[in-house]
Parts: sequence; structure tokens; C-alpha cells
Amino acid sequence: MDGKLMDTVLKAHNQHGFLRPVCGFSETVSILSPSKLQNQELRLSSRKGHLRRAKNGCIRASGTALLELVPEIKKESLEFELPMYDPSKGLVVDLAVVGGGPAGLAVAQQVSEAGLRVCSIDPSPKLIWPNNYGVWVDEFEAMDLLDCLDTTWSGAVVFINDQTKKDLGRPYGRVNRKQLKSKMLQKCIANGVKFHQAKVIKVIHEEAKSLLICNDGVTIQATVVLDATGFSRCLVQYDKPYNPGYQVAYGILAEVEDHPFDVDKMVFMDWRDSHLKGNMELKERNSRIPTFLYAMPFSSNRIFLEETSLVARPGLAMEDIQQRMVARLKHLGIKVKAIEEDERCVIPMGGPLPVLPQRVVGIGGTAGMVHPSTGYMVARTLAAAPIVANSIVSYLGSNGGVSGNELSANVWKDLWPIKRRRQREFFCFGMDILLKLDLPGTRRFFNAFFDLEPHYWHGFLSSRLFLPELIFFGLSLFSHASNTSRVEIMAKGTLPLVKMIGNLIRD
Repeated sequence: MDGKLMDTVLKAHNQHGFLRPVCGFSETVSILSPSKLQNQELRLSSRKGHLRRAKNGCIRASGTALLELVPEIKKESLEFELPMYDPSKGLVVDLAVVGGGPAGLAVAQQVSEAGLRVCSIDPSPKLIWPNNYGVWVDEFEAMDLLDCLDTTWSGAVVFINDQTKKDLGRPYGRVNRKQLKSKMLQKCIANGVKFHQAKVIKVIHEEAKSLLICNDGVTIQATVVLDATGFSRCLVQYDKPYNPGYQVAYGILAEVEDHPFDVDKMVFMDWRDSHLKGNMELKERNSRIPTFLYAMPFSSNRIFLEETSLVARPGLAMEDIQQRMVARLKHLGIKVKAIEEDERCVIPMGGPLPVLPQRVVGIGGTAGMVHPSTGYMVARTLAAAPIVANSIVSYLGSNGGVSGNELSANVWKDLWPIKRRRQREFFCFGMDILLKLDLPGTRRFFNAFFDLEPHYWHGFLSSRLFLPELIFFGLSLFSHASNTSRVEIMAKGTLPLVKMIGNLIRD
């Protein structure tokens, strides 16, 4: 992929191998550790002595060459005949959506349902998203998207340490990427959405419309421009220093001889570190900045495994995470026979919101919608799509019509009302505390967190709690914490608390 390294991840050192931004690209996130930015520029190892090709195209292992089993990139496209935008007509569309990921297509679908003219711009509009998405089932049920889950688990488990295990009675599911995109595209086509296969390289704003200049020389005129390009922030502007935390993960979808996990439960977090007893250097690094295992078992011999750093600044090196994963799988007795997919994921978390308001409207990563404490985004973004769509439809259809800066300001206000901004400040406060916790502190934190009433931890993870309920959440968490954890929260949370209060007062 061409272009400069995306500005959102420059500060995390180049060892991660980040994606490069291309305006028009879809929301490039995965939520297998929810909502993650993936690097799909994966290479086939040159050490061919360890590899052999299976009949199904997977790379098979021999010996201990796990990390050399990098699969070949498979790009699968949907077999749709898309109605393409005709630049010769010179029409001004009501909405131009830059980016064809879940967020962009959801808004395009819903705005077009109101009879407005919509153009979706993406360099690969029929390409099936390479990202893996995992969600709480109740989140997709609320959006009538249960038919887009290909696997569900009755619940999840969290391993705090070798002695403590939490059973979470909240069903979890993996999104069927092909089904979700097919469903969205079919509705877009039925509603008359036009598609343009290109990248946007520049936007020029006039009083009542904007001109989107594409890399193929085509100019598209639109009353409203929506940036749904993810963390590349191609069109949406920021005016404050960007210094987020980073969630970094390495994952594989693998065929294994066997694994020790219950196939009816997914493993949400495994903070055990007994696999590092034989490597004191790695154990010490993990004690300072811990990683956990996230696992989705599909059967007794097919499983998704992902080693994840929840949040760090700067982000952990990918090689460090891979080393921890290899040690963990060896300790668990998991022998990998073949790898179907390989993921390197990076999510910027927290940081400032974009300039509010501004002419270009945003949604998803480009609009600061990643959960600053967890990395969750896809379900939150899909739930926000109707808000953005209804706002655009309402203001475009109002008496006399609203356009230009006034329309965009109104949409931004609906996307980021004061209660959402205050909620985000609280979540950033949570991230600032997590950044300071070592492995024992992190274990104590989540031991208390998952002891809360489900209403609180469900609501926190799914962005359903608002002030003042978040205050009661915090008090409840403090009351459930051990004395050691309470002292730790007070010592390490005082400055972030003062910062949060100051930001809330200024807002």
C-alpha cells in the first residue's frame, strides 16, 4: 500500500509494521480483541525447510516453526454487480461516503433508504473485509444482526491467575464478514447507492457543497462528506497533539492437534503467566507490561488464538508479543498443525477528539470512537450509524434546507453530544490508570471488575453507562477491590482523576 505512514501510529515506533493510509479505504479494524487495526502486509517466510503445503492451501508446520507459518494473502471479493457512479452526468449527490467498511456502508444504507442520493467511494468496494470481528451477542441482537454471526459461545471466561477464574454468563459471537457485507451491499444497491472505485486524494469545500478529487481524475460533488476511513484520519482534522495508548496483538486462526479450552466458552482474557517461568527476561517484561491470551475455540482442533497487550504507551513490539505467545502455546501443549489466517493488530486508544465541529463529518476510528479503555469499536460504530444517518437526513430535508458548515456542525453535535464526550473522558481516565498497572495490579483490577453487577461491567464494555451512573460504577469497583488495589487506584489514579475533572469542567 502506498502513502505515508499513518500519523496516528507514528509515535509507537515502527517495529509494529503499521498499515499505511489510503483515503477511501474502509474502517480497518478488528475486534477479535475488539475493534483492531490490522496489518495485512504479511510475508511468507523464506525458511522453507520448516514448511509444507496442505491440500486446503494452509501452511503446515513441522517442528517449532510457528511464527514462520505466515499464510499467503487471500483477497476474496463478493460477486455483485455494483451500480457505478457516472461522472459524466455531473450530479451533486447528497452524501459521499469515503470508505466502504461496516461504518461507511451502514450510513450509506440508511441515508439512501430515505431517498437521498448517496455515493460510496472505496478502492475495493467488493472486497470482503480481511478483519475478524467479535462481539457480544446482545449488541448484535439489538441491531437485528444475529444472522451475521457464524459462531456463538454461551459465555466467556477470564483467567485472573492459576487459582482464579471468572465465568461470564454473557454470550459472545464471531461476525460472518461475508454475510455482513453482503447484507449491507444488497440494501445499498436496492436503495440506489452508486459506487466509485477510487481513492480520494483531496477535498475542496464550497459554501453549499464539497468537491472530492479522486486519484483517477474524477471529481465527485456532494452536499455532505463522511470520512469512514478508520485510523488513517484522511479527511477529518485534528488540532491537538496526538499521543494515544496502543493496543497491540498478534493472532492466528489455526488447526491444532488439541487445546485445553471448553468449546462452549470463548476465553476473553487469560492473564496467567506460568508459561514464562523458564524465561526470566520475558517474565520480567510481562510483569511490567502484561499481555493476555484471547481465544475463540471453534472445535477441538480449530481455534483462534491471540496474544494481546491491552494498552501501553508506546505500544509493545510485535516480536515481543509473538515470543510470549509461542511460550504460552508451548506451555498449554497446543501444537499448531496449520495456520489459516495471521493477524498483526494495532489500535490507537484515547487521545483527543477531532476538531468539533468541522466541515467533513466522521464516524468510527477517524471520529475518535474507539473505546479508550478496551479498544472496542465496531458494535459502537454500527449503533452510531443511525444517529449520523438520521441527522443528515433530517437537516437535508428540513424546511429551506441546511447545508455546508451549519449542517456538518449539527451532525457532529448529534454524534458527540455532551453526555458522550463526558463518557469518553471517563473512559480515558480508565485508560490512564490501566497504563500504570503492572501484571499484579492488572490482575487485581480485573478481579474486581468482573465481580461487579453485570449491569455495570456490561455497560462499561458496551459504552452504555453515562455520568452520573459511571460515578456509581467507579464507586462500586472501588468497593469490590482489595485493599491493595484500592491503595494502588488512589496512588496511580489521582493525577488522571484531576485531569478528567479539569477536562469535564472545560467541556
